Amino acid sequence: MYVIATFENSLFIELAISEMEQKGIPKEKILAAPLDKRSEPRQLFDTIHRADGLSMFDGAAMLGTCFMLLGAIYGYVLKWGPIIWGIIGAVSGLLLGFLIKMLLVKNKKRGDKGITAEIVLMIRCEEHQWETIEKILWENTALGITRINNGISPQLSKI
Repeated sequence: MYVIATFENSLFIELAISEMEQKGIPKEKILAAPLDKRSEPRQLFDTIHRADGLSMFDGAAMLGTCFMLLGAIYGYVLKWGPIIWGIIGAVSGLLLGFLIKMLLVKNKKRGDKGITAEIVLMIRCEEHQWETIEKILWENTALGITRINNGISPQLSKI
C-alpha cells in the first residue's frame, strides 16, 4: 500500500518523517520529492485550446449591455438619438467592465492562492500501519492525503 501526502515547505515534513521512522517505517520506504515552482507568469487571456475558467469579458458584457440600454433610453432626449448613444454606451460599458476586471485580476495576483503544495511525500507501508501514518501526517499539517491499495485508490473504487 502507498500513502501519498502533500506539504508546504516547512519543518513539519521533517518532523513527520522522523516520527514515522520512530514508529518502525524504514527510511528506504519514504520518498520526499520537492515540486518546481512556475517560473513564468500565467497567461491573462484564454485561447481556444486552453481556458482556466476565469473570464475577462463577463463583466464587460454585462456593463456594455447596461450602458447600451441606458444610452438607447436617454438617447431619445439627447441630440444624437438613441442609436448613436446606444453604441456609445455599449463601447464605454465594454471598456469600463474590461478595465475593472483587469485591475481586479492584477491586484489579486492571479494563480497565487496562498497555500501551495511544494513537497510530495510517498510512503510504502502495510495496511495495519495506515492509521498511524495518517495520524502523523495530519498532525504535521499535511495539505492532503490519499492511499493506494494494489494500484487502486479508495476514492476511485467508490465510483
